[in-house]
Amino acid sequence: MADVDWAVSTVEAAGTKLHVMRAGRGRPVLVLHHETGTLDRSPFYDALAAKYDVLVPHHPGYSKSQRPEWMRSVRDVAVMHRGLLAELGIEKAALIGLGFGGWIAAEMATMAPGDVSQLVLVGPMGIKPPAGDIFDQAIVSYIDYARAGFDDQKAFDKVYGVAPSTDQLEAWDIAREMCFRIAWKPYMYSQTLPHLLRSVRAPSLIVWGDDDKVVPQSAAKRYVEALPNAKLQIVKSCGHCVDMEQPEALAKLVTDFIGRE
Repeated sequence: MADVDWAVSTVEAAGTKLHVMRAGRGRPVLVLHHETGTLDRSPFYDALAAKYDVLVPHHPGYSKSQRPEWMRSVRDVAVMHRGLLAELGIEKAALIGLGFGGWIAAEMATMAPGDVSQLVLVGPMGIKPPAGDIFDQAIVSYIDYARAGFDDQKAFDKVYGVAPSTDQLEAWDIAREMCFRIAWKPYMYSQTLPHLLRSVRAPSLIVWGDDDKVVPQSAAKRYVEALPNAKLQIVKSCGHCVDMEQPEALAKLVTDFIGRE
């Protein structure tokens, strides 16, 4: 991984302590992680931090952030991350959402359309696919669900190991339970989001792995149609977790889209 010095802090938002990783300099970029949680280090995060001021908060109830027992919706998470940005005095951040984090980023963009510089959604949940269904993680083990995010299982092994650690298995289990708490009915999409997205004016980039087995690619069209200023990029030979399977390709797409200081 690149030689990037990540600082870790705890920031309180809506009375909940959030674990926040931060590195780099330049324009602010908020990266919102997958429904399976996040790694402490990632080649994708490092690549962005080489060019921008990158913040990676752990969602409330996921990874190392505190779980608010009252939380019951994905929009609650989005409000909390908005509060995090306000607490840190950050305005006009670029929002990058990965999978489940893409749904959260989209919700955040609808809350403050004038306070987003760019919006990047990578295989986002949040919209009901017109063809196919979002993969239900309740019907498989959490290990099999995590593996389903990769087209190449060797890429999964490189990230998590052939036999993931006990700590990782526990983190996946906790993350899955949190998903069921806040995104169960309807499962992993919002009936209102497609309508609210029409207020977003920020340039938007929708990215999809061409072999995404978690969120059908048909949802990409609905996102592009709903967002007034959006374009679509397909990453070849890649599954749902584009940031982990093709980190260099995704970092280039994001950098080219956001631009450089």
